[in-house]
Amino acid sequence: MSKKDKIKKDIVYSTNPNFSYESEESDDLETLAPVQQNLKVYLDRLGGGKMLSRVNGFIGKNEDLESLGKMLKQKCGVGGTVKECEILIQGEHRDKILDILIKAGYKAKKAGG
Repeated sequence: MSKKDKIKKDIVYSTNPNFSYESEESDDLETLAPVQQNLKVYLDRLGGGKMLSRVNGFIGKNEDLESLGKMLKQKCGVGGTVKECEILIQGEHRDKILDILIKAGYKAKKAGG
């Protein structure tokens, strides 16, 4: 379940029969242009010494994030996933991902150690 799917409901009970809960968050986030995106590329170590490249900071629709993740997986030639508003790429590909994003017009930088 992603963060968007979780809705915080503060209302426990209402006596109004026509009541409908309205979320303050808009589900239709407009995808910013690549030049306006501030992406950060991390390198994480998983259990067993495996490396994981992580991209976060994307603002926009989930479909656009999925397509960006698919493009990065294809260019790196590895597997990965998109979940919880982050792109996870298997392996140590931080420099390669950074080059791909910059060539695609995104503002991206290394983050973490």
